[in-house]
Amino acid sequence: MNFLSFLISPAGLGVVASLVVSVWVARLVLKKYKPQPVLFLGGIMLFFAVILINLAWGQPTNIIGNENLPPDHIMNRLKGFENPFLDIFVTIEGLFSTRVAGLGLLIMFVIGFVKYMDSIGANKALVRIGVKPLQFIRSPYLVLVLAFLLGQAMKIAITSAAGLGVLLMAAMFPILLKLGVSRAAATAVIATTGCIDLGPAAGTNIAIAEAAGILTSDGSVDMTTYFLKYQLPVAIPIIIVVAALHFVVQWWFDKKEKLRPLAAGGAATTTPESSDEQDAKVPSFYAILPLLPLMMMLVFNETVILEINKLLAILGFSYALPVRTLGLIVAILISVFFTMIIEYLRSRNGRKVFESLQVVFDGMGAAFAAVITLIVAGEIFASGLLVTGSINTLLGFAKDAGAGVVPVTLFMQGLIAIASLLMGSGDAAIFSFMSVGTVVAEHFGTEPIAVLMPMQISSSLARSFSPITAVVVAVSAIAGLSPFDVIKRTAIPMIGGLITLSIVNTILFL
Repeated sequence: MNFLSFLISPAGLGVVASLVVSVWVARLVLKKYKPQPVLFLGGIMLFFAVILINLAWGQPTNIIGNENLPPDHIMNRLKGFENPFLDIFVTIEGLFSTRVAGLGLLIMFVIGFVKYMDSIGANKALVRIGVKPLQFIRSPYLVLVLAFLLGQAMKIAITSAAGLGVLLMAAMFPILLKLGVSRAAATAVIATTGCIDLGPAAGTNIAIAEAAGILTSDGSVDMTTYFLKYQLPVAIPIIIVVAALHFVVQWWFDKKEKLRPLAAGGAATTTPESSDEQDAKVPSFYAILPLLPLMMMLVFNETVILEINKLLAILGFSYALPVRTLGLIVAILISVFFTMIIEYLRSRNGRKVFESLQVVFDGMGAAFAAVITLIVAGEIFASGLLVTGSINTLLGFAKDAGAGVVPVTLFMQGLIAIASLLMGSGDAAIFSFMSVGTVVAEHFGTEPIAVLMPMQISSSLARSFSPITAVVVAVSAIAGLSPFDVIKRTAIPMIGGLITLSIVNTILFL
């Protein structure tokens, strides 16, 4: 088939439609249109294009159960009206009901819990305790390395990169300045503490684990296995490389710009008020509260319980623990209940404790508006790309050209990284192309996680050197710097992280 014949075939027209709509979507998102309605409309336009193309060529016009969809796609499980135009909206309803009941509920509870921990001061207590070791190190650039490592560890509990950045600007930034770190170097390191969405509490991680089919024996998402077996082995080398590059890059820029350390006590006047008097009222042991769900999930999971049962048998005990992984929602509910008891014992004010619980529900509502709608919108857009057949067509071309899963995975990482850099949002990028990553893995017969995880980590790494992302804008404003002054110091460490990600993921999983 020559190029012209292909171009006027249903497959060729599907590729053209996908390209035109994708460019239109990218243009609007870059112009700061809200991504949810743009992605929704982009997906609907692709569905309409598929129906019209197939009508013109006398082919089946169904989008539910479309032959280009993977066999296990959600749209194959929906019951339509045998009218393709009505089925577009059945698809949207089906995706909403499926995501809100499963993945959406997980993410809403996570964000509600994080908001609750923030409202009672537990997140501030975690940061306050975490930054104390910095005061015992005298080398400014070693301090920077430790600051980055501490911030990345805190990101496991404080899932918002922007939220963590602002907290660290209040608690860590003045300490860094007093220890001889330049304002620009301190800001750059704090801006990148959220460069990897580590742990079982991050919304994108939950979505990736579900899409990759990493489940417990009872069918729930197994976040502990995802975190320990897949994410950590890749994340640890990235974190080491980024920390080392921060040491070198910040030293080089300081030398180039002839920056001198501030005198002791020279903290920036633009540092946000940390409410020291109010924070002092929060007991130090509150720092452990944000970590409770993670601790419970690491202990109460199938792998650990099996080892505990073996130990009990060796010691002669006839009792064995039930072999079941504790779900994330259950861990959060237990943590909230335990925290409420502590809050009551501390304040003796039942009304205040009950009112503070409303923060959890408000956070869940905010999560639905900001995150769940974005997930569904991204999935609608990705489903539109799939039903056009353009993804399968392009993958077929890649395979015919001799490209294997490694170059295609690297291409997907690059695509996601560029999208995150331009949009300033890793979430919008990964949720838009997550379903495509699953199709790539299936096409090449590899584990979905080997394609999906590097896409997800690429999105968060690239986000950290975008001048329009929330965390960079926030910490730059607090420090009195331009975002471009910050990203020129974060770009090399993050690019080093992207290269390390590609190498380690290829060695371990591809």
